[in-house]
Amino acid sequence: MGSIPGVSVLLVVVSVSLLTSPSVQGGKILVFPVDGSHWVNMNLLIQSLHSRGHEITVVRTATSWYVKESAPHYRSITITLPEAISIEEQDFFVTFLVKMLAIQKEGLSLIGFMKFYWEMLGSLSNIHHQASLVGVEIFENKTLLQSIRDTQFDMVLLDPGLPVGVLVAHELKLPTVFNVRWITSGEGHFVVAPCPLSYVPASGHAVPDKMTFGERVKNTLYYLLNVCIDKFIVSPHYDTLVDRYFGPDVNFYHLLQGADIWLMRVDFVFEFPRPTMPNIVYIGGFQCKPSQPLSSELEEFVRSSGEHGFILMSLGTLVERLPIEITSEIAAAFAQIPQKVIWRHAGEHPSNLGSNTLLVKWMPQNDLLGHPKIKAFVAHGGTNGIYESIYHGVPIIGIPLLFDQFENILRVEARGAAKVVDATKLTRENFLEAIQEVLHNPSYRNNMKRLSALHRDKPMHPLETALYWVEFVMRHKGASHLRTESYKMPWYTYHSVDVLCFLTAVLLMLTAIVVGSIQFLCIRLCRKRKAKQE
Repeated sequence: MGSIPGVSVLLVVVSVSLLTSPSVQGGKILVFPVDGSHWVNMNLLIQSLHSRGHEITVVRTATSWYVKESAPHYRSITITLPEAISIEEQDFFVTFLVKMLAIQKEGLSLIGFMKFYWEMLGSLSNIHHQASLVGVEIFENKTLLQSIRDTQFDMVLLDPGLPVGVLVAHELKLPTVFNVRWITSGEGHFVVAPCPLSYVPASGHAVPDKMTFGERVKNTLYYLLNVCIDKFIVSPHYDTLVDRYFGPDVNFYHLLQGADIWLMRVDFVFEFPRPTMPNIVYIGGFQCKPSQPLSSELEEFVRSSGEHGFILMSLGTLVERLPIEITSEIAAAFAQIPQKVIWRHAGEHPSNLGSNTLLVKWMPQNDLLGHPKIKAFVAHGGTNGIYESIYHGVPIIGIPLLFDQFENILRVEARGAAKVVDATKLTRENFLEAIQEVLHNPSYRNNMKRLSALHRDKPMHPLETALYWVEFVMRHKGASHLRTESYKMPWYTYHSVDVLCFLTAVLLMLTAIVVGSIQFLCIRLCRKRKAKQE
């Protein structure tokens, strides 16, 4: 068994465990993924579906970075766009990170910050404009669209981070399943479930669920900002397609909210408790699996660490390299510890790299995190890495860089299993201090072990749960009985503003009647007394 690759082992385990469950033979699934780290999640899910006998077709662009045109577990439909979607360009996130770090480190004038923020919103708008063109290419290519219809798919599986697949699903009248954590307006719950801002942090606001008054004010402002960005920057691109191909009676946002099942990449061991809905299925950590033996070279390096063990460092798939001034400080700190270090690093090699540090362009992260000699994980805060750390019980030294990474690391830090270092203020001294605190304070490892025990204590593996609900949708042609129709209500109806106005009007009317009656009685009483006196 040890000679089988880790992914294959997981697929075998899942397939065997689902043999006795209801299944769909030979289902046909149309998939709209998002590139980068999102594809890593989607690819595992469609591999598992393929192993269950389903036929998978993936819609990709010709310039896709991770989604290959040919693969043994899916066939592809390749769409050629006038220009590449920005997030499919490997340097996009590196360039964005460098600008962000410069702003945070050096500080800009208000005008300079607003200019950068405006450029960022322009880039976001451009990404969704490019993604929407995938829909245009499909709808305008009548031969391709008819071919998709003739395939007679059973459902559409998509990542709503770039939600053009929602429109195609509506055109084909197919049920939809989201493989989701992030959506056009931020975290997915904000679109489908109640999210009280008093204790549910808004997307982009790195605070715990116990907020001070000032934090709750900022939380409301973050939420309103997200709504405005979604309404005025993102959604117009898809609204245009809806108006063009479906007419004014169809609402894009209603299509987005109307998915049958939301496979939410969240586990409440990691996420703060919040309201949910019956069609949200939690599959956080579904990519996690037992570790497999390392290659002889890596095993030899790890074993050479002796009783000190080793530290792993990786900044994920989006950002391949950090500015050299930061990596030099990191390298200097690593050189001062007795542990060995395995560092996934693709940029310029620091000149002060210690003899205890091994730089690699790729590494079997899950297998290394599951090795008995692992002591800590230096990570950027991507959800894949965090769930693998939780699964294997490895404490984290976090260096969040972009997007949700700040919120992710904060959630683990709030549970006492991580220590955060600000990348803009990182020095060899404070980075070394953070490493030593995590290594020598047993509370970090103990807290992560506790999270690991909670995460693993489930009736079935999260991947099995995801497969079950995908097949459930195919068996029953959707899951409308789990989906609320509240999203179709006007906002004033949803929040009962009209009811409150009506009740207020009734109360005011009753108050006026009572006050008027009292005044009338008082006047009559006064007149009677006056008449008697006369």
